[in-house]
Amino acid sequence: MPVSTIQADVRAPLAAALSAVGASVYETIPEAVIPPVCVILADSPYLESTLIGSTVRVKINFVITAAVAYNNNAGALNNLEILLMQILGAVPSGYVVGDVQTPQIVNVGTASLLSADLSVSTYYTQTN
Repeated sequence: MPVSTIQADVRAPLAAALSAVGASVYETIPEAVIPPVCVILADSPYLESTLIGSTVRVKINFVITAAVAYNNNAGALNNLEILLMQILGAVPSGYVVGDVQTPQIVNVGTASLLSADLSVSTYYTQTN
């Protein structure tokens, strides 16, 4: 049996499910973004140990950052809300969805984006 990894067993399936939302999806921080975008990031705490005997099991906490172009306030907020609702509908079973944080304006390179963070968690058991 191949060794399992968080990237292959948790982040990649989440990214694949999010690819249906019509935005660029990244499993890690990208060097550049073209909005709309979803980025899967580690949350804090990132890994919560739930060891049972010798079995390595952790709760993994992520933030999905959703971002859209910030061209005008009302349009950007509407686009962000649409993207967030699509993300909520695309999260696969086995993941627990938490709250969406307050939207904020962020600058990435020369682009201004309106973004919001969505908390997501799941459990992962290491196999050898």
